[in-house]
Amino acid sequence: MDDIDVRIADAKREREDAFAVRQAVFVEEQGVDEDVEYDDHDETAVHFVAYDGDEPVGAARLREYEDGVGKVERVAVLESRREAGVGRALMESLEDRADARGFRKLKLHSQTRAASFYRRLGYERRGEEFEEAGIPHVEMRKALE
Repeated sequence: MDDIDVRIADAKREREDAFAVRQAVFVEEQGVDEDVEYDDHDETAVHFVAYDGDEPVGAARLREYEDGVGKVERVAVLESRREAGVGRALMESLEDRADARGFRKLKLHSQTRAASFYRRLGYERRGEEFEEAGIPHVEMRKALE
């Protein structure tokens, strides 16, 4: 994880890198329709991209959901880099930014198979499983300290 560099994707190239990771993970690997994967929130959300050297290996985005609550979305790590700390590095950077923006809580829709990852980061499941983009999900929340 020490070699992972997470950046806020302010530059055009960084945003393209974040979208390339999302394309590889969600569209190509998981079969999510591009019309579902890319939406209007991409224009206003804060995007994050994780690099290993010059290679983009992870992405995420953060947006305001409601007053004091941020929504974590589109967390993606290339299949070849999973279990290498990329997801944790992304989430730490995202949570730091959320805290700096004054969010008191974060919510996310986790793919059911990834819920244990978020649970280890302090997120708690809320409610029943549901389907989103053809994939089982659960809502999870975390209070920021």
